[in-house]
Amino acid sequence: MINLVRLVSEKRAEQGLKRHVVAALRTIYDPELPVNIYDLGLIYDLDIDANGHVDIRMTLTAPGCPVAQSFPKQVEQTVAEVKGVTGAHVEIVWDPPWDQSRMTEAARLQLGLV
Repeated sequence: MINLVRLVSEKRAEQGLKRHVVAALRTIYDPELPVNIYDLGLIYDLDIDANGHVDIRMTLTAPGCPVAQSFPKQVEQTVAEVKGVTGAHVEIVWDPPWDQSRMTEAARLQLGLV
């Protein structure tokens, strides 16, 4: 019973940390579009381990993006500043390629696509 209570408590803590990480990601905007990277659908995968280390798999809207070299570091630094995060690593991936279907409805509205 004690293990179950501890597991539930740890799961809630992980979910809370994930909410804070997502909120931090929503403060970072794509340099070419006035939409944050989370709602734009650039974040493909977000994993947080039990120690608070965050691994992010993300893409960019285009392979020739002018900030392709510096953007991952900016994302890592922003996420690393979240209370409870012990470290962050961003991996840029190109498969599957990003397209507009990955955007949230809010992002589509913001860009006038709906």
